[in-house]
Amino acid sequence: MPIGYVLASLAYRMDGSISIPGRIAAGLLAAMAFFWPMGLFDPDELSVVISSSTGELFSYAAGAASAAFGMGLIILILFLIFRNKIQNNLIPGLLGGGLFALAWGGLLILSFLGGIPGFHGEKSFVILKNQADLSTVNQIKDPVERRTAVYNNLVKHAEDSQQDLRTWLDEQGVEYTPYYLVNAVELDADPLLMYRLEHRGDVDRVLDSPILRPLRNEIPSSQGSVDGPELDPWNIDLIGADRVQSELNVRGAGIVIGQSDSGVQGDHPEIINQYRGKFDGMDDYNWFDPWFGSIKPVDIGGHGTHTLGSIVGKNTGVAPEAEWIACVNLARNLGNPAYYLDCMQFMLAPFPQDGNPFQDGKPEKGANVLNNSWGCPAVEGCDPETFIPAVRALKAAGIFVVASAGNTGMGGCSSVQDPLALYEDVYTVGAVDVNRNLAGFSSVGPVTVDGSNRTKPDIGAPGVNVVSSYPGSSYEMASGTSMAGPHVVGVVALMWSANPNLVGDIETTTRILNETADTYSGVFPGCALDGERPNNAVGYGIVNAYEAVQKALEVK
Repeated sequence: MPIGYVLASLAYRMDGSISIPGRIAAGLLAAMAFFWPMGLFDPDELSVVISSSTGELFSYAAGAASAAFGMGLIILILFLIFRNKIQNNLIPGLLGGGLFALAWGGLLILSFLGGIPGFHGEKSFVILKNQADLSTVNQIKDPVERRTAVYNNLVKHAEDSQQDLRTWLDEQGVEYTPYYLVNAVELDADPLLMYRLEHRGDVDRVLDSPILRPLRNEIPSSQGSVDGPELDPWNIDLIGADRVQSELNVRGAGIVIGQSDSGVQGDHPEIINQYRGKFDGMDDYNWFDPWFGSIKPVDIGGHGTHTLGSIVGKNTGVAPEAEWIACVNLARNLGNPAYYLDCMQFMLAPFPQDGNPFQDGKPEKGANVLNNSWGCPAVEGCDPETFIPAVRALKAAGIFVVASAGNTGMGGCSSVQDPLALYEDVYTVGAVDVNRNLAGFSSVGPVTVDGSNRTKPDIGAPGVNVVSSYPGSSYEMASGTSMAGPHVVGVVALMWSANPNLVGDIETTTRILNETADTYSGVFPGCALDGERPNNAVGYGIVNAYEAVQKALEVK
């Protein structure tokens, strides 16, 4: 508002006549006021969803806006005081120049001392046309041998098919990071380079890979508001996992959970004893943080600690004796295709923290079941097909991939629309409450964004007011399909622990989950018919851990 008064005053003389120099000055000032912040911030960075948490970019932007308002107010006051002299050219040029330099100097000092100076733009994610064919590995029966064959084939295919592109990028002096789970590279690209990449014969498409501006100060760690775990957790009882643990004496031992999320508080009492790194005596191959390079499991936001606690927590988990490894793919609330792929590659074939995924991966140390309580929408650079090669490869390797359906159910039908939840080769989970009713936020099918009209989600699980572990060795109650997916991850761990012959058998495991699910009898959205199985609300029904494990024990 103060700048607006100044702009209006600059445009007209005291007698009301138009001032051409004043209008030019007003235009330049207005342009600077608009383009200065737009040049420093991507509008996506300032979205409330992405940046409103404590210590995030929105607080910096709010501070900058307050400073700008204050500076504008000072300019207005000075302008009103000296308006006559300004418009009658009575301000000496030297004094005017000094004030101009002082104003810009103050702005730059404010930026460097209180802001985050520098340019931190998006990267580009280049997907090649030639993706690996893994059809020959299906005949390999041994799970570890099959996983190893998948890894070796993917790496060799990427090395061979990327050779021309890498040579060309080296000649251009462009730094890049290659990937093999999707045959792709991430790189810094200006518009001209992007244009040239898009017109290469070996490139399928070029996606954005957004990078959030770094923060000056560390984000404070979240802290839960619940004193401790529930003595009788409704969510564990609702799916019958309590009976699996007490009556069948099955708790997930021998199965490795792969957790890709905001991180994990590794020394939380609920999950510390299940961390594989504790048994191995090292964090290499067990923890990877492509965001900040932390060397031990940590979690600022809390989302990852909560979801993992629902899988392996000693009091809060479905499979409290399963082991876990973890990777940070969403340390702040804006991921990108590369971060998500970093973690999926780590889950297939873990590598040392300073290692090379192409050369140092050990598929024999990979996870059995993956939890993915995240989605990659367009704002993060993904299109509906971004990770199709990745999930197909993980399935071929005998890794069971679970994804949360998403929390856009209020938007109505066909709200399952982001990877990984929309894929056929992923087991997608919607959320129900304590009364077995579909949560209003739970995304529903059919999937139309890719033209498939696929029925999703595949199953439902508890996802409303779920208590689990949280940073600060605390606990928190949370809701979302992010909370539902971990229950199914835990059930698969119980099934495979009860019958190791099922490990890596995705088709049989999926069939058992579907056949043993409790029939859903709650309220149906308009896109799901009452009595239809599967349906676009909860798929085959609500997961039943006890029946699933009983059925798994029958498999020879």
